[in-house]
Amino acid sequence: MASSPDASASNGLTPENPESGSAPVEPERRGRVRLRRAAVMALPATAVAAGLMVLTAQGALGVQFAISGMAFTVTATELNGTGFEQFGGLDNMAEDSPNAGDTGGQVLIVTSAIRNATLDHLCQSVDLGGTNLLITAGTGANKVQASHLTTDSTELSGDASFDNIEIGNDASTLDKAGVQGPKGVFSQQADTVRIANLRQTNYATTAAVFKLPGLKLRFSEQGC
Repeated sequence: MASSPDASASNGLTPENPESGSAPVEPERRGRVRLRRAAVMALPATAVAAGLMVLTAQGALGVQFAISGMAFTVTATELNGTGFEQFGGLDNMAEDSPNAGDTGGQVLIVTSAIRNATLDHLCQSVDLGGTNLLITAGTGANKVQASHLTTDSTELSGDASFDNIEIGNDASTLDKAGVQGPKGVFSQQADTVRIANLRQTNYATTAAVFKLPGLKLRFSEQGC
C-alpha cells in the first residue's frame, strides 16, 4: 500500500516535490481495504442471529503469519472445549501471492479460540487441484487434544451448545481462552463449548500443543 502522509513527509516526499519518486496513492485498493474493515464491524449482527458465528479483529494467535491463501476443510464428529472465544478480522497473504486474486491479499475471517479442546474423528483436507492432501487422526479410543487452539474460518457449521455464554463483549476484555482483540470489536465467550458434526473452512490454525493419535497423511480423490 502507499505510504501514509506522515511517513512521506518525514522522508521529504511531498506533492510539491515531483523528483521525490513517491508513488501515487491507489484509491481503488484503499477503498477495498476500507470496505473490508467496515465488514468486520458489520458482520457480527448476522453471526449472533445464527447463534454461533461472532467476529473478531486481527491480532489473535492465528494471524501471526502470512497465510497461503488456500482454504482447507476441517471436520470432526464432536469437539469439546473449555475456555471459548470468537471474534473476526482479516488474514493477510504474503506480498504478491498468486492466490490473492482480486482480494488485495486479504481474507475476512472468524477466529475461534479454545484454551483446551478434544476432537473425535478429526479430518483435514486441502484441494491441490485434482487430488486432496488428507489428514485423519483420533479415530480410535484416543481423541485429538489441543491447547490454546485457534482457527481462522470463513465458514463454520455444526450443532453447538455453550455454558455461561457472554455475547457482545468488547474483544479487548476477553479472558476465557487467553486471547484478546482490539478495543471496540464485538465478540463472545463461554466457559465451555460443544459442537457436534463440526465442519469448517479454514485459512489458518495454530495451537500451543496438538496431539494427533493415529495420525494418517495421504493423497486422496476425496476430501473431508
